Amino acid sequence: MELTNLDLSAAAGLIKQRAISPVELTQAHLERIERIDPLINSFITVTAEPALDQARAAEEAIAYGGYRGPLHGIPIALKDLFETAGVRTTAGSAFLRDHIPDRDSAAVERLNAAGAVSLGKLNMHEWAMSVTNLNPHYGDCRNPWDTERIPGGSSGGSGAALAAGLCLGALGSDTAGSIRIPAALCGVVGLKPTYGRCSSRGALPLSWTMDHVGPMARSVRDAAILLQAIAGYDPADPYSADQPADDYAADLEGGVSGWRVALALDGFVAPEKTPDPAVVAAVRAAAAVFADLGANVEEVAPPPLRDLWRQNSCLLMSDALAFHQERLREAPELFGADVLAALERAGRHTGLATAQAGRARAVFRQQLGEFFGRYDLLLTISTPVAATLRAEGEAQKADRPSLISYTAPFNFVSLPALSLPCGFTEAGLPIGLQIVARPWAEAALLRAGHAYEQSTQWHTRRPAL
Repeated sequence: MELTNLDLSAAAGLIKQRAISPVELTQAHLERIERIDPLINSFITVTAEPALDQARAAEEAIAYGGYRGPLHGIPIALKDLFETAGVRTTAGSAFLRDHIPDRDSAAVERLNAAGAVSLGKLNMHEWAMSVTNLNPHYGDCRNPWDTERIPGGSSGGSGAALAAGLCLGALGSDTAGSIRIPAALCGVVGLKPTYGRCSSRGALPLSWTMDHVGPMARSVRDAAILLQAIAGYDPADPYSADQPADDYAADLEGGVSGWRVALALDGFVAPEKTPDPAVVAAVRAAAAVFADLGANVEEVAPPPLRDLWRQNSCLLMSDALAFHQERLREAPELFGADVLAALERAGRHTGLATAQAGRARAVFRQQLGEFFGRYDLLLTISTPVAATLRAEGEAQKADRPSLISYTAPFNFVSLPALSLPCGFTEAGLPIGLQIVARPWAEAALLRAGHAYEQSTQWHTRRPAL
């Protein structure tokens, strides 16, 4: 049995039965990281000895009847903007190359309480400020399906490490698509919960008002297990919502028969930015699977979401400019060229533009509220193209609005959204299906995603590294 090929839930079952030990599972992943990660550069920091210490502690606790649940003894990894006590947290930035926090972020606290084993900190786009994970300070992260291509971002290390079998679960953050874009491009599962569902305390921000913390995994069930651990109200986080968390794995098998499902492929991008036909075909085929499962699927034009990524960018970059103003003033040369240029552009946003974006946010929240009064789910594209070549720097800059155009609207209006594999291009690159639901309906998203996943085989494919 190849331990690094297991899903998180399968490994958890074997640990609970004491058929495998957390130590051997952790050692297998550390050995694979040592062998494979030089090809993809998904880790910034590997914490081998602390991970083995955590695994030994988990093994001992389980032996004495102290099993804590399905994350106990499971090797996971963390996007390198989640603060970790005693372990450097860089946010992919030169400014924080030697930053060692003295306490854990809220999400890490909750994973530790669940008994998870942290293998280390994952590569990311500098300060989470774009979607390629081309990082001038720690090296580019590469896509395991084709190492000449981007993994997406900003949680690119999380997507790449999962696809490459280097961890069984990961944490990401999503402000315009930074969980769902790498999930789509790397062929894994990524969930952006409702804004405020998971505490962002101790996660270095891109935008205080639009950052979403969420799980990434190799299956929907695994994502549900991770979400269960990190979801819930945090009174120490001013952006946390006092909303009760559901039991996310309890109803996964319920199916979608009779559900009202909307399919929307247009209305997100300008006509000249049409999606790759292979992506459209894969998402249409996914909608047909939902119909076969008994859902009432209707192709619709959603509320006019076109160019909402611009409004989203206006608000998030205004937050980013406020957060980085001292660094910009004192040491602008420490920013990568693309991040510095983005912050300089943000300085040209006017108060009028920010006010208009805030007004648009309220209007579209209302319109989407009405939309989800008629439908249980919205099916659409995660990214309109598959992973692009790393060498095409100028082309990637031009494609950035396209990559975020289907994801950013749901950050803007705070709705939960799930990306999962739904096909491959002729070149063998993953394609993502995005499922969106009303606020606080993460359980419905996961149930729908699981129903689709169990009817297809896309999530079982692994890159040949």
